[in-house]
Amino acid sequence: MNEGLHIEVVGSGPALVLLHGWAMHGGVFAPLVARLRDRYTLHLIDLPGHGHSRDDDTPLALEACVDAILARTPPALWIGWSLGGLFALHAAAMSSQVRGLAMICATPRFVIDDGVAGRPWPHAVAPQVFTQFAADLEDDYRSTLDRFLVLDTIGAEHGREELRTLRQQLFARGEPAPRVLQQGLSLLEETDLRDALPGLRVPSLWIAGRRDRLVPPAGMRAAAALAPGGEYMEIAGGGHAPFLGHADEVAAAIDEFASASSRHPREGGGEAP
Repeated sequence: MNEGLHIEVVGSGPALVLLHGWAMHGGVFAPLVARLRDRYTLHLIDLPGHGHSRDDDTPLALEACVDAILARTPPALWIGWSLGGLFALHAAAMSSQVRGLAMICATPRFVIDDGVAGRPWPHAVAPQVFTQFAADLEDDYRSTLDRFLVLDTIGAEHGREELRTLRQQLFARGEPAPRVLQQGLSLLEETDLRDALPGLRVPSLWIAGRRDRLVPPAGMRAAAALAPGGEYMEIAGGGHAPFLGHADEVAAAIDEFASASSRHPREGGGEAP
């Protein structure tokens, strides 16, 4: 058991596990917590090196983090935002503890694949985006983080308010460890979980922001189409963090999805291969 991993447990009812994005922490989900806590038990994860898990030395790697979270949480529907979606998707593919998967502005691959190997993935960002952020972190840590927050919210209907919230939350639980920021950018640049989608044995919901500059909605629609029974929805005015400016819509979608998922248990038994 990894005692260094901080998990805040709030509310009562069926379990939800929420995983935040790059450089943030579980506190960023406050708008969803306010809307869901009366019906669900929310397990808000601070990923290793982030927030109250800053001193946790678990590597920010898919298998290590997922194993640590599974050891500390009950069977649940997992919700992953941005980088957190990679951990949620990996967990859904490997463990029967995951009863459903909701991806918020997250896909199995965050960077463009030019299709040289016959598997194009055009609806993503250039890999240089994350490479440049990694280089800039070395030169100007705080300004680089702030520019990433601007990218999260630019173009969103409520972008100014969302940016203000993200700036307030960024260091609310202390500064993230520099090592995990680099590890996180590497995950975003290098991870490709597309092969996991056709074999998913849990229902999945893919919530996109129509104005998202980091995860184009077309990429999320494509990912949903690869997952058996995958459901896609789009927040018209949403950017990369629609649960901030459009919390009612996102909470309602999660509510409906959780209710439907409870009526359709995972196919098969035991652990997924």
